[in-house]
Amino acid sequence: MAEHDLTARMAGQMDCHLVFPLLEFLQERELYANKEILEAKLRLLSGTNMVDYAMDIHKSLHDTDDVPDDMVRRRTDVVSRLRALDEATAPIVSFLQNQQLVQELRPDKQYNLHMLQDRFQIGPEQIETLYQYAKFQFDCGNYSDAAVYLYQYRALCTNSERSLSALWGKLAAEILMQNWDVALDELNRLKEIIDSKNFSSPLNQLQNRIWLMHWSIFIFFNHENGRNGIIDLFFQDRYLNAIQTNAPHLLRYLATAVVVNKRRRNMLKELIKVIQQEQHSYKDPITEFLECLYVNYDFDGAQQKLIECEQVILNDPFLGKRIEEGNFVTVPLRDEFLENARLFIFETYCRIHQCIDIGWKLNMSYDEAELWIMNLVRNSKLDAKIDSVSGTLIMTTNHVNIHEQVIESLKNLNMRTFLLAKNIVEPAQAAQQAAR
Repeated sequence: MAEHDLTARMAGQMDCHLVFPLLEFLQERELYANKEILEAKLRLLSGTNMVDYAMDIHKSLHDTDDVPDDMVRRRTDVVSRLRALDEATAPIVSFLQNQQLVQELRPDKQYNLHMLQDRFQIGPEQIETLYQYAKFQFDCGNYSDAAVYLYQYRALCTNSERSLSALWGKLAAEILMQNWDVALDELNRLKEIIDSKNFSSPLNQLQNRIWLMHWSIFIFFNHENGRNGIIDLFFQDRYLNAIQTNAPHLLRYLATAVVVNKRRRNMLKELIKVIQQEQHSYKDPITEFLECLYVNYDFDGAQQKLIECEQVILNDPFLGKRIEEGNFVTVPLRDEFLENARLFIFETYCRIHQCIDIGWKLNMSYDEAELWIMNLVRNSKLDAKIDSVSGTLIMTTNHVNIHEQVIESLKNLNMRTFLLAKNIVEPAQAAQQAAR
């Protein structure tokens, strides 16, 4: 299923440090030859300061205990640079580690700069060195210290571009440490800035939104409320336009979130519309499954695509997360997706047929299928009854009440109105905070 692997597309929109967890997953799944994965890791490491890790990868790749001279020299340079930055940032780091002194800082950044200069001889150069130190720590793989220093740097920085760069670094560090609650807060903070900031060009703002959505996938498929979060973000007009413009492959993750989120079924119609519009630029078994079912009403095709969907999920670094329970390993998202997809198929089939064989393509025994269908009828409020003698499900004609039609249409209208109001209010609030 390497043909459906999105790692190359996703990696192009991410910091190189964020790509390592993806490669680790692919290596574990043996989707590619081990040599290819090790070579990819080595290429990524060339842009970082994690020289010791690069040496270990080189040894594994070439089955040797020797390392090239350039790696040895590189390690010496990194250690030397780190020591220099330690010395250069010692005064400001010492100040920031003193909680009593930190409490003297105010929201007014100009006041803080004058106070630091007058009382501690810490000027803009030392503050800028703190940014360089944090970035260097991040490149060394020390994400914990990097996150702390980037947070402190943003509290003192008056350069909006530098502050934005530091926020991107802080977000990456929290993701890599798997601090999902903090990462979500940073993601929302970054979104507010991107939506309200005056960029040099619309293309620059578009690119920032695309980066944000790619990085957000880490959070949304690990945070407890992530499946709502990805739907809320990706269906906002500006972000949906960004997906359709330059990142249609993100439809895989949006479609998966909608399928497994029973409370957001009202977004299904909008999702199908977008999938149809983008079918010539991107499609995979997950999007094709929905198209077979809700556009073509091809139930055999949907069943076939569902088999392929399982493999896509298992081999996707974001969707195929495994959980060990004793001696068993489960993939919760795979199980939820298949269960909900089966419900989608059967519900749709029931709505256009009057008599359905209980054993219809469910891959279950008769008793299991009968129990499953009984629960489905009860939970989905289908007007039907089971004829145990003939082994069929009899659907009764159900004319939708006009009031129910109006209520159903208003559900989607309510969500879009909320998102529209949110898109108007958030930039205004961010602009007011920036003005202060």
